[in-house]
Amino acid sequence: MPSPYVELSRASWRALRESAPLPLTPAELDELRGLRDPIDITEVEEVYLPLSRLLNLFFLADGGLRDTVGAFLGERVQPTPFVIGVAGSVAVGKSTTSRVLRTLLARWPEHPRVALVTTDSFLYPNAVLAERGLMQRKGFPESYDRRALVRFVSSVKAGAEQATIPVYSHLEYDIVPGARQTVRRPDILIVEGLNVLQAPPPGQLGVADFFDFSIYVDARVEDVRRWYVERLFALRRTAFADPRSYFHRYAERDEAAAEEFALRVWREVNEVNLVENILPTRARATLVLHKGEGHAVQRVRLRRI
Repeated sequence: MPSPYVELSRASWRALRESAPLPLTPAELDELRGLRDPIDITEVEEVYLPLSRLLNLFFLADGGLRDTVGAFLGERVQPTPFVIGVAGSVAVGKSTTSRVLRTLLARWPEHPRVALVTTDSFLYPNAVLAERGLMQRKGFPESYDRRALVRFVSSVKAGAEQATIPVYSHLEYDIVPGARQTVRRPDILIVEGLNVLQAPPPGQLGVADFFDFSIYVDARVEDVRRWYVERLFALRRTAFADPRSYFHRYAERDEAAAEEFALRVWREVNEVNLVENILPTRARATLVLHKGEGHAVQRVRLRRI
């Protein structure tokens, strides 16, 4: 049966960069790289530059479609932001992917204003999660204010001059009271999160309904589990050592206890969420970046229909 996807090896994908310049230095990449993410400048050249070129082509085509609609209506249709969704598991590297794409896309002349938001900003505050018995399901679909997320993306997509959202602190593991992030009419909006490709309840809109392009960062479950444990150990030596950290108590445990904690959280929370909620949305993505055990992208799957 013909597939709606074309699957490309890394070598085939790399060739699609064509003459796109590399507007990123190794020093800048160091600032964008996530904890324990070994992405290097070669990965940017061979994977993310071709992707930024493809996204630029989609952006330009979207403008052409808008002009076609305007010609049909006999009026000028105002430009609205091009919205990109980035999904994937905890620890798979979707945040690094999003930050690298934001930087690359902002350096194309057609769209210098690129905003990035994460769905962490739409998690319910811990007090609400505790009241609803959801603290152990943080990151599951029901732990987010889905309506607020849809309202925000809908407002930006409709061309609002600005929109504000809450701010989430990974250090405090909670929404910061009174803090707000303001998004001011970007050319491109990147929305990154675990469940952004999830289908909405019947009769309702989901955030993915506003995406012009979507990316799923993929890897084998056993590889993501290893990356998650490695990242938690790295956090134990860094962020968790801060007395203000929600997880400070785990920085003082011995390595065996820390590993037991990491594996239990993975097994009881993150793997369950991945298998039940996140992985089933992969087929909805426009493009899938599949990583090998070394965290590097090995192949790319692009929807062509």
